[in-house]
Amino acid sequence: MTTLDRMDAGLRALHLAEGQRMAQRLFSQVVATQVLRPGRSEEEADNRIALIAREIFGARAGRVRRRFVRSASDTVVGGPWPERVIGAQDLVVLDFEPLLAPYETGFARTVAVGDGLARRRLVQDLALVAAGARDAFRAAGSLTGRELHAEVHALAAGAGRILGARHCGRLTGTPSGPHAAAVRPEAFIGPDNDRPLRRTLEEGRPAHWLLQIRLVDGRRGHTAVHTELLEPA
Repeated sequence: MTTLDRMDAGLRALHLAEGQRMAQRLFSQVVATQVLRPGRSEEEADNRIALIAREIFGARAGRVRRRFVRSASDTVVGGPWPERVIGAQDLVVLDFEPLLAPYETGFARTVAVGDGLARRRLVQDLALVAAGARDAFRAAGSLTGRELHAEVHALAAGAGRILGARHCGRLTGTPSGPHAAAVRPEAFIGPDNDRPLRRTLEEGRPAHWLLQIRLVDGRRGHTAVHTELLEPA
């Protein structure tokens, strides 16, 4: 049983929200200090971000067990990723889930390096799709995983994009391996989950969800990723 499993519902919600605030602050600092510079290796960017996290949060940042900077073609595959140098026109995914391990939550954003309009538009479209998904979740108290997935699919199609994964979210604390959704479809935001997202789980605590959207530019093959805690307003 994890620490979060032993918490009461209110404290658990606060704990998850604190993890998101930490991640957002870290992301803002990474962008402000231009950590993702062309010519810098992913490993060097990883190390700089870990240092910033320790300076801001200390032990609360958690231990880093895997990389959280992925660029260009590395954003598409599931890892392990080959080491590469950030290019002048790359898309770079920052996935802070390893840093948020004590909070059992996740946070990922995609940054367009350089002035490439196609990549920047993909990142902008991703932000709009994520915002639409949040709005849909907050507007309908009985929304199912299947219904939210259909909404995200429609939002992506409306922007001329493709969803790059079968699912677009999961319960906090749920492994994201390739076979996990087949075993527990009710723990994922996907076409096989017809249960309400807002519900009490078997262990007696409210369900909390991560929104995870992988958006693909089908014409150029570019991929952008967005992960955040999906909570009511």
